[in-house]
Amino acid sequence: MRAHIGLVIAVLCLLGAATAGALDSGRVVSDAPKVVRHGWVIQVKPEKLAEYKDLHAHCWPEILAMIHECNIRNYSIYYRDGLLFSYLEYVGTDWDADMAKMKADPTTQRWWKLTDPCQQPVPTAAEGEWWATMEEVFHTD
Repeated sequence: MRAHIGLVIAVLCLLGAATAGALDSGRVVSDAPKVVRHGWVIQVKPEKLAEYKDLHAHCWPEILAMIHECNIRNYSIYYRDGLLFSYLEYVGTDWDADMAKMKADPTTQRWWKLTDPCQQPVPTAAEGEWWATMEEVFHTD
């Protein structure tokens, strides 16, 4: 049984490597786009926390589809002590174009009209910055 499980795992790993890129002399050459990680922070208004959590517990399918269409993967928002921390991985090739597409989407604009009143920038945010960009200081795969 263990040998069978090991064989299944080996086959799955090989199939995964083949779909990620071409096999070249025993090494995987990936043509997958480079993943760019982003992290941001913003304050959540205490009186709006429950509303914000409820909105995201019932996120509209159209919002999830737009996030995916704009090449965003592994998107998470965390909460602690009045702060929201957002993390995502971008797998596209034109961040500015994808963000412009999202910003122009009428459904996304309606969503932001509900979520934005729940938030306020952190005191150290740059002029005009809503979610403040965070510096990545460590990452491992």
